[in-house]
Amino acid sequence: MLVQDRNSSPPGSPRVSKFSRDKAASLPRTRFVETKNLDFSVWASENLYKILTIVLLVATVAGLFYLRNAAGDASTLLCIQSAQTQSIKSELPKINWNNIPAIRDKSSPYANFRSEKWIVVSVSDYPSDSLEKLAKLKGWQLLAVGNSKTPKDWSLKGTIYLSLEMQAQLGFRVVDFLPYDSYVRKTVGYLFAIQHGAKKIFDVDDRTDVVDNNIGKHFDVELVGEAARQEVILQYSHENPNRTVVNPYIHFGQRSVWPRGLPLENVGEIGDEEFYTEIFGGRQFIQQGISNGLPDVDSVFYFTRKSGLEPFDIRFDDHAPKVALPQGTMVPVNSFNTIFHSSAFWGLMLPVSVSSMASDVLRGYWAQRILWEIGGYVVVYPPTIYRYDRIAAYPFSEEKDLHVNVGRLIKFLVLWRSNKHQLFEKILELSYAMAEEGFWTERDLELTAAWLQDLHAIGYLQPRLMSLELDLPRASIGHGDRKEFVPQKLPSVHLGVEEIGTVNYEIGNLIKWRKNFGNIVLIMFCSGPVERTALEWRLLYGRVFKTVIILSEQKNSDLAVVKGQLDYIYRFLPKLFDRYTSAEGFLFLQDDTVLNYWNLMQADKSKLWITNEVSKSWTYTSIAGSSDWISKQAGLVKKVVDTMPVHFQVNYKESVKSDQSLTLCESEVFYVPRPFVTDFIDLVNLVGELDIHHKVAIPMFFMAMDSLKNFDPVFNSMVYKEKQPNNSTYYSAEAPAVHPWKVSSEQEFIKLVKAMAAGDPLLMELV
Repeated sequence: MLVQDRNSSPPGSPRVSKFSRDKAASLPRTRFVETKNLDFSVWASENLYKILTIVLLVATVAGLFYLRNAAGDASTLLCIQSAQTQSIKSELPKINWNNIPAIRDKSSPYANFRSEKWIVVSVSDYPSDSLEKLAKLKGWQLLAVGNSKTPKDWSLKGTIYLSLEMQAQLGFRVVDFLPYDSYVRKTVGYLFAIQHGAKKIFDVDDRTDVVDNNIGKHFDVELVGEAARQEVILQYSHENPNRTVVNPYIHFGQRSVWPRGLPLENVGEIGDEEFYTEIFGGRQFIQQGISNGLPDVDSVFYFTRKSGLEPFDIRFDDHAPKVALPQGTMVPVNSFNTIFHSSAFWGLMLPVSVSSMASDVLRGYWAQRILWEIGGYVVVYPPTIYRYDRIAAYPFSEEKDLHVNVGRLIKFLVLWRSNKHQLFEKILELSYAMAEEGFWTERDLELTAAWLQDLHAIGYLQPRLMSLELDLPRASIGHGDRKEFVPQKLPSVHLGVEEIGTVNYEIGNLIKWRKNFGNIVLIMFCSGPVERTALEWRLLYGRVFKTVIILSEQKNSDLAVVKGQLDYIYRFLPKLFDRYTSAEGFLFLQDDTVLNYWNLMQADKSKLWITNEVSKSWTYTSIAGSSDWISKQAGLVKKVVDTMPVHFQVNYKESVKSDQSLTLCESEVFYVPRPFVTDFIDLVNLVGELDIHHKVAIPMFFMAMDSLKNFDPVFNSMVYKEKQPNNSTYYSAEAPAVHPWKVSSEQEFIKLVKAMAAGDPLLMELV
């Protein structure tokens, strides 16, 4: 991230810096001297060294232009520019922190206004729809920071707007360093918010839609007190000391997407984590959210993965756990979906001497390094916003300071150490070192000094320093400390070609299976927690069936899990039947049974399927001498049968073996084709509120709808064990279904998928 030497002030800079003025003042003044002899030979001999210098300079400039035009590659020029860094001339600023006058808001209409939670955004155009939504978020104050592009009459109800004129009147030192036409003027907004009581600042842009209009849905807005989530957080392992940066998008299901600021040499590292560790929450002072829609990607990704004028709509795993970064490992942090808590407010300053699209990323790495000095850490959260792709990407040149040497910057930061005893002194020392190394210029060192003085002047208290864990012996990670999490692999974009969860629908068998079952709805009942299994089941079976509906004892709107009760599951099915009126049929499956769909191809989809020939699933129990429950269920069945229309009664009595026995079915798996849906619903209505268990009701329905001899025998050969633990020894890819196989975690799901891959090899792409 070396930057080009900028001798002149950038366009729009309001004044020459104090450092430059001091240096200029120290130079001796020149005096007029007598005119020299104009004889050419004399003049040439006296000025030979000047002539040679000019010729050499012209040749150098010509060479640079030749390389620029001949190579036609921006990276070539960037490498040349990066090598031209000059050594820093200024000394480390020395500031008397006890002699800084306070800065109070005496000029703005909001002098007496206070709020703890602020949203800070830069505005260059009239308020967007997204901005209007942000202004209405309960408990948060929206602060819009203007620049030279902002309309003069900019206004939004409920929003504090800082125009250029108002910014100039606030008395902050940093104003003198900020370009007029850039979003980095948000630096003024951060100071204003802190001055007016901020404890949390949500850093966003004006095309941000907060998920469910609730910033706290995923973010940890409160770190202390009753409202804080007292929980442990998954953390990347520190086992590999050579790993200094990670791509968090892999953790959230998108391994072929990378964030802006990730070194390009790390883009190809797409493997899952072997294991994670855990850390106690409460010190995640910088919180980086993931964005659905248009995530934070660089111009290289944007221009190479774009298939046309279609806007990006990339989705991440909403239910993946948040993940923390240990000391020694970094992650790109941006300025449009990040929460800073008060202990990290010093890290909000946006650099001004680098290109605009590098500023917030550079800030993020700089802040992460200092964060370790106070025992804080960065946490990355599942999607917190939806960001719209306006199909107006910024040019590569805006990222020139991002791609040149960002990898070296990260390594430099990890190795950097300071002996200073105050946080602000450490920050100054790091800013000086970064200027020396050419990661930014002297101007950002001056900005840092002004920024820290402004923070002190508005009453911000420096956090206490803590021991740097990097310098302490790292504890070995025992087996019990290893935590497993297997990321999803969601639909993505790869070189302009859509991937559907890494599954290629153009590959032989999968096309046939999809064609055969593509209009059949799979209804699954999950008896255990659905938080870590609902998405897995959809990923597994959604490749083949029209849709996968998940039922569970507890409703979960976030996971689209429908409330159901297994004992009376038949009562919940008619509503689902009515929802998919065009479906060819409905296949019910309990989550302790594995469905080998590739062995169902020969089944007749116009007939009923059930386990009537599987002796351990379908049983006949004598009523005489049985339990009270059996007797009661038999009495209720007789009551329903007596009210059945004639066609139901005829079918049922033909199929039932004896009036003195009760037919039971575990109902792990059964299929109802479209022609029988109306009959099924009619039978459910006949049962009404009678307390008939599903093990009794389902076989009664099936025997009433059709004769047993007409059932398709597809499930007759299923593998069925009673109360067996998950064991791959009895799993068979040749069977239509296998029971039992219980899945309650990602690890168990992986074991199942690996076993099923014997029948569907493409499943290995999911693990």
